[in-house]
Amino acid sequence: MRVLTACVPMSHTESSESVDASSVDVTSVDTSGAPTATGDAAQASLNPRQQALFDAVRRDGFLTVDELAARFDVTPQTIRRDINALAERKWVRRYHGGVGLPGGAENDAYDARQTHLADEKRRIAVRLAEQIPDHASIFINLGTTTEAVARALSRHRGLRVITNNLHVAAMMSSYADAEVIITGGVVRARDQGVTGEATLDFIRQFKVDFGIVGISAIDADGTLRDFDYREVRVAEAIIAQSRTVFLAADHSKFGRPALVRLGHLSQVDALFTDRPVPEGMAQVIAEAGTVVHVAD
Repeated sequence: MRVLTACVPMSHTESSESVDASSVDVTSVDTSGAPTATGDAAQASLNPRQQALFDAVRRDGFLTVDELAARFDVTPQTIRRDINALAERKWVRRYHGGVGLPGGAENDAYDARQTHLADEKRRIAVRLAEQIPDHASIFINLGTTTEAVARALSRHRGLRVITNNLHVAAMMSSYADAEVIITGGVVRARDQGVTGEATLDFIRQFKVDFGIVGISAIDADGTLRDFDYREVRVAEAIIAQSRTVFLAADHSKFGRPALVRLGHLSQVDALFTDRPVPEGMAQVIAEAGTVVHVAD
């Protein structure tokens, strides 16, 4: 095992990156994804099906109208009325063909994300790791699902890993037959991610076999989104410098709102997830040419 740390000069733009307004989707809805000022009185005004629908959206992140109609044994028109009732309270957000949580300004705390859907992430990681051959070169970006992938690669031989995720670097540096390279840049205390212009400059020096990318949200039209502009720029660089791009995303990412546009599914060779994709997205994924792997 060898660990290499990048020594790249820091750019003066490290702490003053400007956001391209054309890449940012800002919504003026409540960002909590749950009842706030309305309280118990507003919840009492919901019928049992509407309350159950809201609970399902909070649990799954995104559901199609057809899925909900089948689940509650009612017509799609009835489900749309229920969605409208919840959307008026800003508890959910309407999407084409479905419903998801509102908001999108910031992600959940990193430690909370590490335990959320942990088994689903583990299964996704195992399935993805099966597609990585020994002696491959790979990028791994920041994220709890990509950490699970790093864990699933423990038995691989001869890997060369470049990462901006210090959790991944610490984990994989203990593997007997892996070389780990840490990008340059600024380390963030909240999640041990490395970002900034130095990170981008470093990544652009390499061309690897596989880019393993995690994501915060996938829109119904196939747009990939995240919450942090600096993380998005790192992911964009990884995608550009990878011969094959693997996206790891659990089912809660479909239809979830997030602030910054990262790219599109058409830039992804394979999507690894834990459930069949929402029916409304099947055609989008087919047109994108992305292969979908559903973990058992």
